[in-house]
Amino acid sequence: MLNALKILFVGIFLFMSYEVVTTQIKTPLFENWDFLANVPWMKTTLIDFYANVLVLSAWVCYKESKLWKKCMWILLFCTLGSIATAAYVLLQLFTAKKDENPLKAIFARQNP
Repeated sequence: MLNALKILFVGIFLFMSYEVVTTQIKTPLFENWDFLANVPWMKTTLIDFYANVLVLSAWVCYKESKLWKKCMWILLFCTLGSIATAAYVLLQLFTAKKDENPLKAIFARQNP
């Protein structure tokens, strides 16, 4: 199960990185901001995104013991979205012990 989760999150990380880079190359975000700001779904999408960031931030604040790690990951979630989320989960999976339950590795608190 651990390897399957690693493959899944590597796939998410690579796919979202590709999507963000290619979309930015084709249509730069800040050049199109005025148009996007007038699309009602854009506002809803941003609200949804930051609601998810809030949930992820609460999780990281529970899980991580060092303040600088909490702040770093929250900043990355805010700026990189699912790319940072996938990277965080991958880090947890790759640092898990071989015999450890992968869900425990992801969700359990770090030792201080």
